[in-house]
Amino acid sequence: MTHILIAEDEERIAAFVSKGLRAHGYETTCVPTGEAALERVEVGGVDLLVLDLGLGDMDGFDVLRMLRAEGYDLPVVVLTARSSVTDTVTGLESGADDYMAKPFRFEELLARIRLRLRTQAPVARGHVLSFGRLALDLRTRRMRVDEREVDLSAREFALAEMFMRNPGEVLTRERLLADVWGFDFDPGSNVVDVYVRYLRRKLGAEHFDTIRGVGYRMVDTSPDARAGTAAPARLAH
Repeated sequence: MTHILIAEDEERIAAFVSKGLRAHGYETTCVPTGEAALERVEVGGVDLLVLDLGLGDMDGFDVLRMLRAEGYDLPVVVLTARSSVTDTVTGLESGADDYMAKPFRFEELLARIRLRLRTQAPVARGHVLSFGRLALDLRTRRMRVDEREVDLSAREFALAEMFMRNPGEVLTRERLLADVWGFDFDPGSNVVDVYVRYLRRKLGAEHFDTIRGVGYRMVDTSPDARAGTAAPARLAH
């Protein structure tokens, strides 16, 4: 059974979220402090963390940074009363997979949790995504091009992971906005194009095709691909 950890110091909210998730077939554990959340993740068996930022003993941003620094790649959905653009950007750049402001509708929280669990599911079978000359380590959150190691920001990593999980597939800007940024952006925003440009600079422009008016596609640039015998993307231990 999928296990969701809820780090929330307001008992009423924690009970509300826990009850709703259990009604939809999830196992839940509620903890009121950041330290308890870190300890529970370390024990293992947690598939997703719902994280409040205003915990009594430490800031939720610190919990998030510590998890990522330790190499934990479980999806994290931030649920908080802090709704400023600055807080939202800080949360996402610190490694959050999604960010929801209170008050919230449970149905929307459930939808976002389901989305994050779907995109994260293959991790259980390994931790390195490989495609052509590229390899993405889901634990260290680093990418390799041939033998060259590349550091990625949290958002660059999330975008690269999306491409690596869908190699050769045309990904629309709308889908990338929904799955990578996880909340509503102005459809006219150029944030996807900006971050694809960042990845091209770091990884090499040859790895990404632009599908005009639609979106982008990751392509295999290995010698085998040029010879017509490319292997599909794989997830290795």
